Amino acid sequence: MSARARVAAALDVLPPVSLEELTEDAALLTRVDRKYLVPLASAAELLEGLGRRQNAPRVLEMDARREMAYRSVYFDTPDLLSFRLAAHGRRRRFKLRTRSYLDTGSTFLEMKTRGARGSTQKDRDAYAGAVPDRLTPAARDEVALALDAIGIPATRADELDSRLRTLYRRATLLLPGEGGAPSSRATVDLDLEWVDATGGGFLLPRFAIVETKSPGQAGRLDRALWRAGHRPQRISKYATGLAALHRDLPRNRWSRVLAGPLATAVPTSRPDRKDVPCAAA
Repeated sequence: MSARARVAAALDVLPPVSLEELTEDAALLTRVDRKYLVPLASAAELLEGLGRRQNAPRVLEMDARREMAYRSVYFDTPDLLSFRLAAHGRRRRFKLRTRSYLDTGSTFLEMKTRGARGSTQKDRDAYAGAVPDRLTPAARDEVALALDAIGIPATRADELDSRLRTLYRRATLLLPGEGGAPSSRATVDLDLEWVDATGGGFLLPRFAIVETKSPGQAGRLDRALWRAGHRPQRISKYATGLAALHRDLPRNRWSRVLAGPLATAVPTSRPDRKDVPCAAA
């Protein structure tokens, strides 16, 4: 059995959790997020091991599916302002994307901003009736206000266009706490693909991105990952993916990931893709 098939099998035997239960539990958490790039074989071993424990994780199940298909489209200016602010670690920065849930057909517009004092604001609105790779006039107005609030000229919202899309399948886990500790959550992203504005891109078939979401202390999955030799890594699907595709862009912030797991990426070319056409970079 392949490592990818083992991951799917390990997810299939876990007890289910509904979206309502997951949302209710998540509302109780002040989260610390940690990201790991994990070889598929290691991800399978971790999930199999957790599944054998008495207090096994529960996996989100919707319409008999345990892996949900996602597509995100990231927006940036022609000079890649959002990317460059992240690449240089600027305190004032932003990230704008649409996220589509392909199994349900719903799309949301998500904007994350960070101001001078380091506080992060994340806004998420339904994007019903809009094309996922285009910003509506109303959306640009909202983005302009958000940019102005962190000291970026509001007029830069007029320059934003689609620059990169990511496609993947996600499983979401709820891990019950032990010994009175609160529960934690995690996502496992599989079948990862990046496609840039020209149709070029890459696949990362040998790895999963595991993101843990727990209270301040490390959760069960964090500890299991550490015991297996995995440590949190700095990775952004947008910024790291763009740096991997364009070697002339700043890359020091993600050099460890780019020289490690992403060095195994499989280049692709998808000029025929018409589902989410990106603007020319």
